[in-house]
Amino acid sequence: MRTRIIATLGPMTSSKEAIFELVQAGANIFRLNFSHGDASFFSEIIPKIREVEKESGQILTIMQDLSGPKIRTADIGRGTLEIAKDEVVYFGTKKAASSSDILPTDLYICLDFPDLVSSLQVGDSLALSDGMLEFSVTQKINDDLVKIRAEGAGIVPPRKGVAFPGKTTPIAAFTIKDAEDLRLGMKLGVDAVAMSYVQTAADIELLREEMRKIGKILPIIAKLERQNAMDNLEAIIMVSDAIMVARGDLGVECDMAMLPALQKRIIKECNAHAKPVIVATQMLLSMVSSSLPTRAEVSDVANAILDGADCVMLSEETAIGQYPAKAVGFMRKIATNAESFRTERKDLYTTLAIADVPISKLLAHTACLLAEKLDCQAIVIHSISGATTRNIAAFHPRQSLYSLSPDSNVRNFMGFSYGVTPITPSSDIQNHQERAEEFIRKNNTFKKGDKVIILAGQSEENSGKILTNLVKIFEK
Repeated sequence: MRTRIIATLGPMTSSKEAIFELVQAGANIFRLNFSHGDASFFSEIIPKIREVEKESGQILTIMQDLSGPKIRTADIGRGTLEIAKDEVVYFGTKKAASSSDILPTDLYICLDFPDLVSSLQVGDSLALSDGMLEFSVTQKINDDLVKIRAEGAGIVPPRKGVAFPGKTTPIAAFTIKDAEDLRLGMKLGVDAVAMSYVQTAADIELLREEMRKIGKILPIIAKLERQNAMDNLEAIIMVSDAIMVARGDLGVECDMAMLPALQKRIIKECNAHAKPVIVATQMLLSMVSSSLPTRAEVSDVANAILDGADCVMLSEETAIGQYPAKAVGFMRKIATNAESFRTERKDLYTTLAIADVPISKLLAHTACLLAEKLDCQAIVIHSISGATTRNIAAFHPRQSLYSLSPDSNVRNFMGFSYGVTPITPSSDIQNHQERAEEFIRKNNTFKKGDKVIILAGQSEENSGKILTNLVKIFEK
């Protein structure tokens, strides 16, 4: 299987045995959701992942998912509200809750974000509980209070998430809590950091600057959850190390009917820029309580892979679900079949417009073409930074990809790229091409007569940065 599977760890998968089962089922990246859990939970679970990594012999990647500015309603002691369709409700700040405009018997939803409330205008929309209940603003009373009308019926408990579809929210993507969590995660040894509610490229740069203050730069995954992120898509992709299509909030912020097209657009842009892309949210949601997914879920996962996703992610399915290992196993089965179909396509490597393509991508394209034409068993890359590996993985070749890098941080991030097996090269050999050849000779996966494409770079003495400058056909 070449598609990477991300499994979220939680109460149902917090033991070493459960993590080992997930690895055996096909997971190779573990998501730690810092919106839930505390320092003691993360301090205990990360060493367990490292123990499983050592015992399984696989390189496992730990992704820290920062909470971000999740906007929730405040609890002002009025309990759960029952809202009827077309009912008018007051919506405002804690300050307005005690004003003369509001009676104790009035339906009141409180949001303790004054800047957000003051930015609302008549006609604006808002959604609660991941879009389950939608409202429109009908009257602006003052900067702390508006009236909203329910588009449907439902209940509104305290502390529910609020979204403002199509509206740029004046709240930074990186919070004080995120800063504290980032320091904890980096201290404990996470390999990559996912940033929630990214709106602009500047949000990513801010997180990277915080990492510099801590003293270490980790790969950053931008979670696309807001309309503003779609408006700034290319700029965000350019400064991020990977992208997550976070379909939960994105499906609330944007018209849900547009979500499949948005997903395809994001994946296409990420593939074009050789950035790993993750598709997440409700992929096998029914397996939280069922031992089998729905047919629609199976098609959803397969189509994400056929579109070009590098990773597919499980959330509740493995964090709180009753069948975590089975969910990973089923996702692996779906991925294997989708990949098999994808390799039947004849348009896998389209002709590149040479004048517009950097040399690094041309080399990657050439390697994939050679591997296909010569029916090679694999492509082996020696890559210091991992950039060449990502360029090749972006073409989604049918051959297995083995990427050698002396940098452990680079090896761990390679886990996000399609079809890549990270390898620790021999430290006894300095020449990068020879390291790759030695790996092939000693690896029993390759039989005598097998053809393998090798990509490597070797600078002359004191010539500076090492770039990939060699493509070789190697026969064992």
